[in-house]
Amino acid sequence: MGLADGQSTGRRGRAVLFTGKGGGGTTTVAAATATLAAQRGHRTLLVSFSPVGGLTATLDHPVAGEPVELEPGLFGQQVDVQGAFERRWDALRPLLDVAWTQAGLDPIEAEELAGLSGIGETLALLELRDQLTCDRYDLVVVDAGPAADALRLLAFPETLSWYCRRLLPPDGRFVRWIRPSLARSARLATRFGHLAEPVYDMLARLRATAADLRAILTDPVQTSVRLVLTPETASLAVTRQMFTALSLHGLPVDAVVANRVIGPGGGDVWRAGWAASHREQLEQIEAAFAPLPVLRAAYRGGEPVGLEELAAFGAAAYGSLDPAGVLGARVGLDGEAPRVERTEDGYALSFGVPFATRGDVDLARMGDELVVTVGPHRRLLALPAALRRCDVSAAWLRDDRLVVSFVPDPDQWVRA
Repeated sequence: MGLADGQSTGRRGRAVLFTGKGGGGTTTVAAATATLAAQRGHRTLLVSFSPVGGLTATLDHPVAGEPVELEPGLFGQQVDVQGAFERRWDALRPLLDVAWTQAGLDPIEAEELAGLSGIGETLALLELRDQLTCDRYDLVVVDAGPAADALRLLAFPETLSWYCRRLLPPDGRFVRWIRPSLARSARLATRFGHLAEPVYDMLARLRATAADLRAILTDPVQTSVRLVLTPETASLAVTRQMFTALSLHGLPVDAVVANRVIGPGGGDVWRAGWAASHREQLEQIEAAFAPLPVLRAAYRGGEPVGLEELAAFGAAAYGSLDPAGVLGARVGLDGEAPRVERTEDGYALSFGVPFATRGDVDLARMGDELVVTVGPHRRLLALPAALRRCDVSAAWLRDDRLVVSFVPDPDQWVRA
């Protein structure tokens, strides 16, 4: 399947992605989930996109760029981005060869192109899509790494779509620039005019791919994100921020996993103090994320290593819950598209931003897009057609949602 091939066929498996504050045991929880799911009858693939390659140590079994069977029904894969790029290079190279030849440029080798910003995220998500649509797995469990890396990965399809939208019609900036009739000189028209068709084709395919990837990631039935944290103030703060960012981008979270929880028992003062602290933190965690389930994984003297220990760790955390199922949802925040409703004055656009405060939120209008900033996170929303001829009149937070009021612009409607 090509780098920019937006077509996907076949029955789709389900994806569960794990992320959290670095050092909180995300890899362990992902591996335990996959191992338990396989033992409970789900044909499961465990995938890591991290270049560090921690899966081999956690599984106590070598994994590489292609899925390897670890035990019946369980497969592991450590995605090699460079290798994934080279496999897709044959499909991409002919399109670029035409562009390079017409422009009189020296060809770029695969190694050079693979290092460009965004290539790694695109390839990782294409690998995920291919594994979900290959009919070999019921469940694909992804160790998505620390929060910042995971958010960049999960939000990338929308970023890629935004860039393609700016270059293709109706914006059509690239097309307007490249057409010979609009070229700045006859020399530019002669040199670059023939580039329009192959580059336009590539951009169109990239845009279709971005739409397909985003549809997978924002479908709460097919995809769930699970947040891993430890019962500590700093870890809870990072997890709240991550949940806000995921909700801002419409990505569904179905559970929180509290890892390394020290429970009562043992008799010594040191342990009793930590147990009391963790009990208080767990109360705050459950209150913050309700009604999402908060799974608990007990503190151990060492991280579980190997399939037997991982399965026991997973069984203790999940209990009777199906690790492959949708575990929970927060109504109004679960991967839904922004909601548009009619009002007396015009329209109201709303979407989930849990834990945000008034001082966190900033809005800006940029053409047919709304730029929404919540703390350090930003999303560019393409406005529905009904709102493009309207002005933003007000915005407020209500029930963990940002509501933006739009009123018709009389000048826009008259000109239309």
